[in-house]
Formats: sequence, C-alpha cells, structure tokens
Amino acid sequence: MSTGSGSLIWFRKGLRIHDNPALMHASKSSNFLYPVFVIDPHYMKPDPTAPSPGSSRAGLTRIRFLLESLVDLDLSLKKLGSRLLVLKGEPSDVIVRCLKEWDVKKLCFEYDTDPYYQALDVKIKGFASADGIEVFSPVSHTLFNPAEIIQKNGGRPPLSYQSFLKLAGEPSWMSSSLSMTLSLLPPVGNVGNCEVSEVPTVEELGYEDAQQEEFSPFRGGESEALKRLRESIEKKEWVANFEKPKGDPSAFLKPATTVLSPYLKFGCLSSRYFYTCLQDVQKNVKKHTLPPVSLVGQLLWRDFFYTAAYGTPNFNQMRGNRICKQIPWKDDDKLLAAWREARTGYPWIDAIMTQLRKWGWMHHLARHSVACFLTRGDMFVHWEKGRDVFERLLIDSDWAINNGNWLWLSCSSFFYQYNRIYSPISFGKKYDPNGDYIRHFLPVLKDMPKQYIYVPWRAPLSIQKKAKCIIGRDYPEPVVCHDSASKECKKKMAEAYALNQKLTGLVSEEDLINLRRKQEEDKMPVVKNKRQRKLTDGFIVPQTPS
Repeated sequence: MSTGSGSLIWFRKGLRIHDNPALMHASKSSNFLYPVFVIDPHYMKPDPTAPSPGSSRAGLTRIRFLLESLVDLDLSLKKLGSRLLVLKGEPSDVIVRCLKEWDVKKLCFEYDTDPYYQALDVKIKGFASADGIEVFSPVSHTLFNPAEIIQKNGGRPPLSYQSFLKLAGEPSWMSSSLSMTLSLLPPVGNVGNCEVSEVPTVEELGYEDAQQEEFSPFRGGESEALKRLRESIEKKEWVANFEKPKGDPSAFLKPATTVLSPYLKFGCLSSRYFYTCLQDVQKNVKKHTLPPVSLVGQLLWRDFFYTAAYGTPNFNQMRGNRICKQIPWKDDDKLLAAWREARTGYPWIDAIMTQLRKWGWMHHLARHSVACFLTRGDMFVHWEKGRDVFERLLIDSDWAINNGNWLWLSCSSFFYQYNRIYSPISFGKKYDPNGDYIRHFLPVLKDMPKQYIYVPWRAPLSIQKKAKCIIGRDYPEPVVCHDSASKECKKKMAEAYALNQKLTGLVSEEDLINLRRKQEEDKMPVVKNKRQRKLTDGFIVPQTPS
C-alpha cells in the first residue's frame, strides 16, 4: 500500500493530455498518481453471434480505434514519467477495488452525460463520499454544461438550435486560457494486488479472426487528432468557407470534412481546443460562414444534441419520449438485414453501408441517405433499429448525437418535413456521376457502364454479362421500388402525424396497432400469380406482403 496522498485519474473518454482538467487536478499536490483505464466487457467482450466482428455493442473497427487511442495515451503518459494502468472488469467494481487497495484520497474523471456512465458514477461517487475520498468530475467533453443550459431554460432543454444558441452565449471557460501541456506527472504508486496490464491487442481481447480486406484509414489517438486538426486549420480559406450541408458525400480518397468526429467522440481531441482554434482562424480572415453551417456551428450542434439528450427522459427510444412522434414503424427483419448487410439492390445505399462496415465512418450526407432510406423514405423500418446498427459500427458513435440524428432523419423529432426524401438514385449521382465511390466499395459493379451504375437492374442482360455482374445472381435486385415505396411512406407519415396531432402526442400502443392495421388493409391486395408482376421504375417488383 502506498504512503502519502494518492490520486486516481479514471480515463473513459477524454483520452488526451491537452486540456484535461481532471488530469490536471489529479496531478496537483499528489505524491502518487494512478492513471486507469478499465476494459469494460459491456463494450469489449467478443460476441460471436453479432452480425459482424466485434462485441454486441461495438464493431471491431471502433474497438481497434479505441486501443490505438489508449496506446497513444500510454506513450504520452510515459513521456511525463507515468503510464496507463489497464484493468479488466465491471468498471464500478474495479474502481472501488483500486480505491481501497491504493489508499486513494482523490478520484478524478471527466463528467459524462451518457446514461450508462451516469449510473456508474452514482455508484462510485457514493462509495467515495462514504470513504472520505474527494471526487472531482469536471465538464470538459462539451463546450457547455448541459445542466446549466437546461436550468437557464426553466428546467427543460431547448429543442431548436437557435434557442440553444441564445441560451448558451459564449462558453464561460473562454475567459481563461486552456492548459495544453504538462511537464511532469507524479509517479505511479505501488499497484498491490490489482491485476494491471499494458494496453491489450485485439487478439488479446479474444478477437482471433481480425482479418479484414480493408481497414479503416483513420488511426486512433491524441497525436493523430492534433495532426489532423493542424492540417485542417492550415487551410484557412477552407475553414472560413466551410458550409454544411454542402460537401461531397462520395469523396472517400480525400473526405470533404475534417474527419475529427471520432477524435471528439473519444476525447482524443478537446472540443474546447478545437473551438478556440476555429475562433482564431475566423479572427484572421475577412469573412467566414456562420452557425449553423460553419465548423464552429458543427461543434455547437454537438452541444445542442448533448443538451437535448441530457434533458429528455427516454431520448433513445420512441415510447415514453415526449419529444418523439409516435409512428407505426414496420418490424421487418428481412428488410433491416438487407439494409445492414448492403443487399438493398441500390448501389448508392449499399456502397455507403459497406463503407460503414469497413471504415466505421461515412460523410454526414451519406448517413442521411441511408437513414432516410431505412425509415421514412423507402423501407419504413423503425429508426431505433438503424440507430442500433450505427451505434455499433461507427467509430464516432456517440449516444446523444446518434440518437438525435436518427430522431431528426426519421422525422420523429426536430425536423418534420417528411415529404423531403433523399433519392437512392439521383442524390449520389449528383455528386459522383461516374459512380467511382460505388465502384470502390462494391467492386462487383466496377465494370458496369456509367449510365447503369446507379440502376444496374435497368442494364440489358448483354451489358450485365459484359460487366460480369448479373443482377439477381452477382448483385441483388432492388428490395423495394423507390417510386411506389416512397409514396407509401409519405402517406403513412401523414396519417401518423395526423394521429399525433389529434391525440396531442398522447398516442398509446393500441392506437399505433390500430393505425398499422388500417395501413395494412389500405394496401393493394397481394398478387399471388408469379407471372403477374408490376413494372415500375424500370424494373420488375414482385408484390410481396410487408
């Protein structure tokens, strides 16, 4: 057991040295410092039944990104005379055991609004306060403290971006400079009987078959985050003129955004430091774009969703969520699997879903396309199902932002113009008429002529043979007909909106069942004769029950 005052810095997100108030506080007037990361089976335990390599909650690409971030953090700590102590187990049990074993007087960790960590923190703070241990948990993952914004708004989160901006104002920390470096950290004390290891490899975590034909081009870690930030900030004109939602979703060799979102997600990059860098650029250019479309505006969107999520019970589901429209979504596992596994028969959609599986990242407009297609655009499958797929596979998967975006894109909350639909054919073609993006991620279509690359089912059989891609054999036929499916979806959305308005949002499960039954009855009768098929949108679609 160590003598003298010991501090424990518990890394969860915030995997960085720069602008890390919890680390700063832990290192002050401490004889020993224990930098800890816990490998949590909740996120990291291999799940052989999952639809792709990884755990039940995280794809292997994100797990690899996290491990790279931890290796980088460990190297940075070693330069400061310390090191990362990696332990395995249920985090609250592990941390409590460490606090007891190491005679810790001060526990520091970054505040987290994610419900999973909120529940953990209640348990750990309870133990620490009963044992006379000081707990320091600063807000440094976001620009603002969501609780303060909600308090300013009378106890409810602002539900529009503009009202959020008015309430937020200028971040309070802007009045003082951020602490960017540390010269030395207190040494690690005696770890006693706690089983401490180095950062494990994916193989050591139990992922034996870590082979993949194409790995994500994005490496984890603070060093990589700061390098990417420098490269972005050097392009002053690009930063000043950045305008979302503009940008090319098909640009993959050189993405049309900063790709800093995964680094913000894991806290390899401080959003506060990013914000100050952007402010510096804006001061030194003649003109620049403004929120909501500017890069500063993107960071503020992040805080908007964090605040909405923190202040809304059941934010991650439709039932019991007071800001979410109640809609009778379909429960169709076959359609969901076709979407998740890139088998929809729409090359633009399937290429995006392939990029998601391989890289764990895609452009925000690509995310919009596939989210719209799954929900209100074509398939009418529940947004929660799509959210689960994104949550598991994205390297920048973030509880508040992912749920917020799915609520938005399914027209369940925040955005209600359900007649505006992303075409799975023309939207991608607008940016990439030659289909280079499709050819890269779906090599089975690489020799398909330009005029058929977005609609291969329309290619005559002779052209399919020449391209070595027979539709229905080498690449699937479309699972839905976009023209008729999107019309059907709009009709269903209109009926659901009318029901929500009539019942002032108090829609019961029975009300949804009745509306779903009515919508099924309204559909045209199924044609059972296989020869009687409907020719629509240039291809033959069998009339199948949904």
